[in-house]
Amino acid sequence: MSVEQMCCSVTVESSCSEKHHPAGSPLSCSGVVLSYQSGLVLCSGLLFSRFLLDKQCIRLNPNRLSPHKFSNNIQIYIDYLEESVTRCTSKSSIRPGCPTRRKAADLLMMINCLEFQVAFQKLFTESELWKFTDLDEDNKNIYDLNFLSWFAILQMTTDSQVDPVPWIKSTALAKGRSVVACGSPFGSLCPDLFMSTLSKGIVSNLAGEENALILTDARCLPGTQGGGLFVNDGDTAYLVGLIASPLCWRSSNWIGLTLVCSLHLILENILQTASSFQSRGEILPHSFTDISRVTTHQRSENENYPMVVVVNCGQVWGSGIVLNPCLVVTCRHVVSEGQFLTITLNIGQRSQTVNSKVLYSTKNSSPYDIAVVQLQKPLSHVTVPQISTTFMPGEDVLVLSYGALGKSCGPSLTSGILSRVVCLQNKPVMLQTTCAVNCGTSGGAVVRAKTGELLVSVLEPLLVRFAQSEDPAVFQDMDNAADEVTRVWRLQTPQSKL
Repeated sequence: MSVEQMCCSVTVESSCSEKHHPAGSPLSCSGVVLSYQSGLVLCSGLLFSRFLLDKQCIRLNPNRLSPHKFSNNIQIYIDYLEESVTRCTSKSSIRPGCPTRRKAADLLMMINCLEFQVAFQKLFTESELWKFTDLDEDNKNIYDLNFLSWFAILQMTTDSQVDPVPWIKSTALAKGRSVVACGSPFGSLCPDLFMSTLSKGIVSNLAGEENALILTDARCLPGTQGGGLFVNDGDTAYLVGLIASPLCWRSSNWIGLTLVCSLHLILENILQTASSFQSRGEILPHSFTDISRVTTHQRSENENYPMVVVVNCGQVWGSGIVLNPCLVVTCRHVVSEGQFLTITLNIGQRSQTVNSKVLYSTKNSSPYDIAVVQLQKPLSHVTVPQISTTFMPGEDVLVLSYGALGKSCGPSLTSGILSRVVCLQNKPVMLQTTCAVNCGTSGGAVVRAKTGELLVSVLEPLLVRFAQSEDPAVFQDMDNAADEVTRVWRLQTPQSKL
């Protein structure tokens, strides 16, 4: 079964008019078909928040909600792709124009993934003005964001004998691992075009107990909530998580990343909740326990990336690259508020914070936005990075920085390609990449995905001279850049609109 066939679209309609939601106006999102044999489907619980009868019950922090807690007037439909469907043969069962079947479904129960909820509440605070819905302000009451950690278990009737979806635990993941996201953007709108759309990316970061929260740069559009995140191992794609929300905005800054909830923790919460009832078979089909055992060997891919730190200077913070135990390079505008600052390095669950001072920063007239920071106390266990001097357009690259969630749970990765290398006198002076750059990434490292090298080639000869003389005046060469360099970096000028 292909990745596209594992995913589906879920639509909820109301048979009578309710407040803020007129009859016949459907809501839809993406979902994952756990088993075609039993017809079990998982999707985002956000879709059902509008139909909760008692809005206050969610404040009691329940782990489970039964179907009786929701309106009796809702109708649920699953649209999915079948391998056996090669042409549209019946308008009653197949949507016009594409090999998509529609089946009615029942809500078995709603489950709260507690580990994801704890990680989410720790990382995202109201003061930081995060926005997770794609709705207009006029419709902001339709979805209750308290349901972001909730997932709906649905069941439809099918006659398929396809094996249950294979899955893998998120504890096998490491930052930088390639992933594929599958969902139906805009839900059930235009399934001919959007049904089970794929996007590729990497694991940008991991947080929470047993990696409950997965951050990826795989691009997910509105409506993909509830879709699947997959990892490939050989010829098989394994489901590792469900899309909780595309990250939309933070303090009016666009964040091009996606939040994913670990699948194995969703399954564990379901089974733990079901086991607390004597008649488990009345809550979930027995085949659900079989699905919970379908997994693969746990493989973790550890990459040795350059060390990136948080640079705090007054009210401004950014990222910096550790060049050696006593030196960090960052951007000039990050340290513009003062001469003294702090450097924080996070390694796993440990962190080191060291007082530092700006050794040298380029002048405002310089095209280079660079500052060199000297630490008053050396960092321990620092790996000195290699410096790359050769680059090829089209090469895979990563950006490693404390953007988005990084300040709370470590530096994040975003992937892309090297789109252009700008050289002057046969020396590279600027790279252009397709990596998404989010707030807080200033000073992050551009990393070559295969070799683990970072770009500070412009600084390399100056760093060698500084190591010999310990005179910060050697960095003044960056203030005397040629006119050609200034023209290359003209996007930094105040009149630039980019």
